[in-house]
Amino acid sequence: MQKIHKFYLNGMYIMLDINSGAVHVIDKMIYDMMDLYDGTNGEAVLETYSATYDRGDLVEALEELDALIATQELFAPTIDVPPTFSEKPLVKSLCLHVAHDCNLRCKYCFAGTGDFGHDRSLMSKEVGEKAVDFIIANSGQRKHCELDFFGGEPLMNMPVVKHVVEYVRKREKETGKEFKLTLTTNGVLLNDANIAYLNDNNISLVLSLDGRKEVHDNMRPNVAGKGSYDGILATFKKLVDARGGKNYFLRGTFTAYNLDFTADVLDMADKGFDLLSVEPVVAKEADYEITEEHLPKLFEEYDKLTEAYIDRKLSGNGFEFFHFNMDINNGPCVAKRLSGCGAGHEYFAVAPNGDLYPCHQFVGRDKYLLGTIFAGVTNKEMPKYFRQAHVLNKPECSKCWARFYCSGGCHANADLFNGDIKVPYEIGCKLQQKRMECAIMIQAKLAMLEK
Repeated sequence: MQKIHKFYLNGMYIMLDINSGAVHVIDKMIYDMMDLYDGTNGEAVLETYSATYDRGDLVEALEELDALIATQELFAPTIDVPPTFSEKPLVKSLCLHVAHDCNLRCKYCFAGTGDFGHDRSLMSKEVGEKAVDFIIANSGQRKHCELDFFGGEPLMNMPVVKHVVEYVRKREKETGKEFKLTLTTNGVLLNDANIAYLNDNNISLVLSLDGRKEVHDNMRPNVAGKGSYDGILATFKKLVDARGGKNYFLRGTFTAYNLDFTADVLDMADKGFDLLSVEPVVAKEADYEITEEHLPKLFEEYDKLTEAYIDRKLSGNGFEFFHFNMDINNGPCVAKRLSGCGAGHEYFAVAPNGDLYPCHQFVGRDKYLLGTIFAGVTNKEMPKYFRQAHVLNKPECSKCWARFYCSGGCHANADLFNGDIKVPYEIGCKLQQKRMECAIMIQAKLAMLEK
């Protein structure tokens, strides 16, 4: 099993110790040495590289590498599956599909423009309350829980959103739990009253915008087929300004139509937004889908975004980009590194009628129905199956250097492309690997500059 990953990017030679997550900025000599060095063969390294590099420098480098091995920052021991993975998982998060309806007709919508392949419908107050009770009953002694209001467009069911928020606050007082609330919106219904309500109730927001006006309007028309950009942009600016530029993410999707997505990220930053995320579309048999032939261009684009990201940080007008935010010193816990979002065992989605699914993207895929918030999880084997679908149990993931960063990728995408949540979506993997190299390099470079 691969123990290190090394790469050269933006003038830096970088080595990642996969199991520990330790990142080392190295020179060209050590970069070359690591093609051979395995922690036990110092003499072979000296013999091989003495014709190219000074022997004294090689000896000094080997001593440094041995010191890293001693502190388990190089060739660290293999990560074991925590014992908790054999126990019944605690439910930490629910995604409430309060509206299976939408007022936009986004061409790439995985939710079938809001109905998830079924009838358009709205969640009732009763289902919303039962969902809150479900997570409280199944979260054990865990104090912190999360609820995401999702759709379709959740603001199309604002009365139920408000009712659930009120019920959550009541149940927090009764149980001692603390809930983080998030809502994802396309912005069409963000009037002054809704903006004030979301801000006053400390609800985190994911705001959908695809960057440049022409890109956004091409893929995100309204019901009448007209572009939605102008009104939404003004509304988002008003909302973000009203909450002091905090507690939100502006999230876009790039497709085969805008492979130059760096321009979209920078356009959003230039419009005054500094908490950004742009994701590759995931689609099959569509003219806008990302294919293997697009990857070289997309890799170049991530390099371009990386340079712009660093330049703007250093010039004082930086922004945050979701995929570049990572802690190279104190990463996530082992369980998080192995299983990611926890879909299907720690994280569930609730359809408007109360049906339970492994996550928001599985809603409507009938073979993944888990039960209901009324009867609970009746398919007892499904959560076990998802819990065991971690990176060490996925053949391809177990060989990948990025396994403890991406945590095996998205189960829903794996199912969509391969019919098996243990067989990852390959294009997604390659893009994730590239993003991770960029993120590691950025954090290493910024950390060096701060010293």
